[in-house]
Amino acid sequence: QVRLVESGGGFVVAGESLRLSCAPSRDIFSFRHMAWYRHGPGNQRDLVATITSGGEINYADFVKGRFTISRDAAKNTVYLQMNSLKPEDTAVYLCNAHGALSDYWGQGTQVTVSS
Repeated sequence: QVRLVESGGGFVVAGESLRLSCAPSRDIFSFRHMAWYRHGPGNQRDLVATITSGGEINYADFVKGRFTISRDAAKNTVYLQMNSLKPEDTAVYLCNAHGALSDYWGQGTQVTVSS
């Protein structure tokens, strides 16, 4: 079973930044892609950003220009740098690893942005 360990959430004021980390128990390049999702107050799950094993990156329109997904092979970790945070970014952020046969999820980390 693959485990994804997330960290980096917290409470910030609008305009501030946070960086989330996701460290899977398997090589990050063994997954077809890794992604960050979020569950907002309405409990909808939104895709935030993805990075494929080949390095292709995509963002949801609502975070373009503010969030950056990246990875560090040496640390086997995927990051989500979140800048210019807004109150509407408040959510539980979840790391996802999409393998050939299965999807794996982290436990989620809370991000709260006050106005």
